[in-house]
Amino acid sequence: MIIDPVLLTVSLVIAATPILLAAIGELVVERAGVLNLGVEGMMIIGAITGFAAAVETGSPVIGFIAAAGGGAALALIFAALTQGLLSNQVATGLALTLFGIGFSALIGQSYSGVRPPPIGGPLFGPLSDLPVIGPVLFGYDWVVYLALLLVLAVWAFLFRTRAGLILRAVGENAEAAHALGYPVVRVRTLAITFGGACAGLGGAYLSLVRVPQWTDGMTAGAGWIALAIVVFASWRPGRALFGAWLFGGISVLQLRLQAAGIAIPAQYLAMTPYLVTIVALVILSWRGGRGLAPAALGKPFHAAR
Repeated sequence: MIIDPVLLTVSLVIAATPILLAAIGELVVERAGVLNLGVEGMMIIGAITGFAAAVETGSPVIGFIAAAGGGAALALIFAALTQGLLSNQVATGLALTLFGIGFSALIGQSYSGVRPPPIGGPLFGPLSDLPVIGPVLFGYDWVVYLALLLVLAVWAFLFRTRAGLILRAVGENAEAAHALGYPVVRVRTLAITFGGACAGLGGAYLSLVRVPQWTDGMTAGAGWIALAIVVFASWRPGRALFGAWLFGGISVLQLRLQAAGIAIPAQYLAMTPYLVTIVALVILSWRGGRGLAPAALGKPFHAAR
């Protein structure tokens, strides 16, 4: 069996989209100096809220809006605990991930085996029928293009606007930014909320498009991969896009190799995407990539009371 490169390309873009959405949101959060390890929990909450809303209303668009709201709601809890009550960011993120996994399983009990409404065909319709370039460039649903626009918008916001400069300043030195009169807690809360909404959208893409059904724990570590991709990308949006495509491509390739009957145990192929991610992070650390992180990342901000 020969692997079709066009089909492989289309599949990798679709596979990368939920991770890209979560990663681009987390990149903004970390640029603001906050380490949110609750991405996995926010993704799976988005997956079940989006799925439930789409099924109950018959509208995938409403499902994605609800997913963004669900992820943002969990993110606001994280913001209240870490920015308001100054709880430990690592412990709080892990707790919210566990909460999200458990709560989604509770809500999702009545949605097992239910099919969601279809999201629709390619956004650009007939253009997707063009030879080769049609499916590669125009053969995707609207959420894929939304994710790509978000990458561009985040890059423009961070590096071409005053608000982005303020956010990066908060991430480098929150105390200095506060001394200059910038609202550090508000900036970080808005960044965290945006990151949660993006994670929720990524989760909904999994349950409504990538695997159009609900199963417990269906994110299967996608949130952790998104966190790793932010580091791999050196906190830059364009590199996050490349990292998501790299992981998506390897994920799809291992499935294609299994379908092609390659004589490699399925377990080895299934672990390949995660192994490549680990190797990439190790190589980055050897090159001093950790020094590119925002200086205040993970550090609590103690404003004068």
